[in-house]
Amino acid sequence: MSYDLHSGDSAGAPQGAKKRRRQFVSSTISAAAISCLPNGRDPFTGFASPKSATSEIAEQSSVDLTPAPSWRDQGILNLLKSPYAKLRNVAVHAVTIENGFWAQRREVNVSKSIPSMGKLLEANGRMDNFRRLIGKSTAAQRGPVYSDSDVYKWTEAASFALQSGERSELHAAVDNIAKDMMAAQQPDGYLNTYYIGEHASQRMEPKVQQWGHELYNMGHFLQGATAYYRATGDRALLDAGIRFVNEFLLPNFGAGADKKPLFSGHPEMELALVELYRMTGDKRQLDLAGYLLAGDPRIHVQPWDYVYHFCGTPFTSRTHLEGHAVRAMYACCGAADYYLETGDPAYWKTLNVLWKDLVTSQMYVTGGVGARSDGEAFGDAYELPNARAYGESCAAIGNMMWNWRMLAATGEAKFADVLERALYNGINSGMSLDGTLYCYRNPLAYDPSGGDKIRNDWYDTTCCPPNLERTLASLPGYFYSTSSDGLYLHLFDNSELDWHLENGVGLKVRQKTNYPWEGSAEIVLTPAEPTEFTFFLRIPGWTDSAEVSVNGKAAAGATPGQYLPMRRRWFAGDVIRVQFNMRPQLLEANAQVVENNGRLAVQRGPLVYCLEQIDQPEGVALRDVALKLGPKSSAQFQEEFQKELLGGIMEHSLLYFRYSAESRKSRPVSLTFIPYYAWANRTATPMQVWTPIAQT
Repeated sequence: MSYDLHSGDSAGAPQGAKKRRRQFVSSTISAAAISCLPNGRDPFTGFASPKSATSEIAEQSSVDLTPAPSWRDQGILNLLKSPYAKLRNVAVHAVTIENGFWAQRREVNVSKSIPSMGKLLEANGRMDNFRRLIGKSTAAQRGPVYSDSDVYKWTEAASFALQSGERSELHAAVDNIAKDMMAAQQPDGYLNTYYIGEHASQRMEPKVQQWGHELYNMGHFLQGATAYYRATGDRALLDAGIRFVNEFLLPNFGAGADKKPLFSGHPEMELALVELYRMTGDKRQLDLAGYLLAGDPRIHVQPWDYVYHFCGTPFTSRTHLEGHAVRAMYACCGAADYYLETGDPAYWKTLNVLWKDLVTSQMYVTGGVGARSDGEAFGDAYELPNARAYGESCAAIGNMMWNWRMLAATGEAKFADVLERALYNGINSGMSLDGTLYCYRNPLAYDPSGGDKIRNDWYDTTCCPPNLERTLASLPGYFYSTSSDGLYLHLFDNSELDWHLENGVGLKVRQKTNYPWEGSAEIVLTPAEPTEFTFFLRIPGWTDSAEVSVNGKAAAGATPGQYLPMRRRWFAGDVIRVQFNMRPQLLEANAQVVENNGRLAVQRGPLVYCLEQIDQPEGVALRDVALKLGPKSSAQFQEEFQKELLGGIMEHSLLYFRYSAESRKSRPVSLTFIPYYAWANRTATPMQVWTPIAQT
C-alpha cells in the first residue's frame, strides 16, 4: 500500500495510514523493461566524451568558490575552515582501497550496482520525468513526488566513484543526465519535475512543503552536484543548485515579514546548505540552514507532524529520537554541520542528548535504527523487535553520516565505533553480494513463509539502493582524518593513503591487514621528510585488548574504545603493528529490550553474526535451538574461513542444544553462524541474530 499527496507517496501518509514504501517491481518486470528500451535510448552507458558537456546547458555562475582546498582535494565534507571541527576530511581520491574486504564490494558497486541501477531508473521513467519537460519525451510523470532524488543520489554515487578514478562511460552517463536535469530547471531557479506542469500551482504551498519533498529533492541535487564538482572540476551542476538557493529560495523564503515561511518536511536541505556555504562562504546559506533547523512558527501543523517529520520545531528543543528514522538522522546530520560552523552550545548539548538516546535505547546491535514499519519510525525506548524491525538501509546510512560529523567535532573514538558498527552490519547488509538486489529494511529475524521478499532489484520508493551505492563509492573518504596535531586512522583495510599533514608535509600510509577476518595490521608510514606529529590509532571498542608496537618496540596505553596517540619524529619506513583480540563475543541486550531477554548475539571483531536455516543440520529448526553456556563459552567456537562461501566469510560453530519443553531433553548439534551482512544471498530461509540461552 502506498500513499501520497497526489499519487502514492507513503512518506506523505497521514497519521494512522500505513507508510510502508517497499512496493517493488519484480525482477522479471524490471528486467523486461530494460530490455525493451530502444537502441541508443539508454543514457547510462556508452556516450561520447564527457568533457565539459554540461557547460552547454549552464553558464558559469559569478559566485566565487573557495580556492583552498581545490575542488579535487575536498573530502566528503569540506571542513578546512570549519572553526569547530577538530578533525578535517581527507579527499576520497587520496585513499586507494586495495585487495581485501571492501575492495570487492566497491568493485561490484561501480561495475554492476551503479550501472544496473541507472538502467532501472531509466526503465521506470525517472529520467522521462525530466525529458517530458524539455520536449524529449511524451511519457507521463512516473513515481512518487520524491522520485527526482533517486536520480540525484545516483548522480552522487557515480560522482564519488569518479573521485576514485576516471571511468569514461560512467562519466559520460552522468554528463548526459546532467544536461537533461539542468534543462528542466525553471527561469526562476525552481526545479522539481513533479511540481512543474500540471502541479505547478501547488509548488511550495504549505501542505506541499510538508509532504512534497521539494527541499529534500534539491538537497540531494546539491549533494550530487557537489560530488560531481569534486570529481571533475565541472561546476555547471553546482551552479544550477546555487541558482535554486540564491535566486529562488533566498529572495522569497525565510524569516521576515516580506518572505514566505519554509517547512523542511524531510530534513536534507539543511546539511546540503551548510556544505554549500563551506564552498561559497555565503553566510545567507548557513543562516537558511539554521532557520530550517529552528522551524518557523508561521507554519502550523499537528503536534504529531513535528514528531514524524523531525522538523518544524526548534531542533534544540528535542530531548529524544522519535518519528521517521531517516528524517531524524538527517536532521541530526544537518544540526551537527550547523554546530561545526557556529559552535552554538545549545546545538551541541542537544546532539549529545540525542546521541546518548540512540546508543542506550534506540539502536540495534547491527547499527540499524528504526523499530517500526508504521511510519518507518523510532519506537519507544528499548522497543527493538527483531522480526518486525524496520531498520531501513537509509536510516543506518544516516546513522553513519551523523557519527562521522560527531567524530569530526571531537576526535572521540566512540563515534567511530558506532560508524563502524553501522557500516559493517546494518549498511553492508543492504546490498546483495552480487550488487544487484537491495534490502529496504534489515530485520534481525526473518521467516520467508510470510511471503515477504527481503531483497529486490527495484522499489517504487528507491531511496535505499542509490544511497547504498553512494556510501560504498565514498568509503575511502572515511578512513582517515587530519588535525592540527597529526593524522587519525579510523578504519582498517588493505589501503594506501597519499596525502599530507596540515603543515603541508606529504605523507603516505600503507595498511596491510586481513581485517575484519584477522585482528592484525601492519601500518607503514612514509613522510616526505622526517617530521614530528601525532599518529592517532583507533583501538576499537569491540576488542578486549590490543597490543601495539612501533618499529618493534611496544607502545603503551592502547585502550579499547579510544585512539592511541603516538607522538614522535616519524621517518620513512616506520612501522606500526597492532594486534586486536578477535575472540568471538556473546552479547547480551539490556533487560528492557524484552524480546531479547534470555537471548544472546554473536559478534567477532566489527561483525555481528546470524544463523540461517540453510546452514544448519537437517531437522534442526532455528526456532528450536538454544545455546548451552559454560564459564568458557567463547572457547566452544570453531572458526573457519570459507573462501568460496558468500564471497569469502568466516564461519563460527558453537555446540548447543535443541530444547524440548515437554521432556526437557536435548542433544548437542553444531550450528553455523555467518556474518549478518551476508544473509539472504542464497535462498529464502529463516534467519535470526538473537538466539535463546538453554534453561538448565
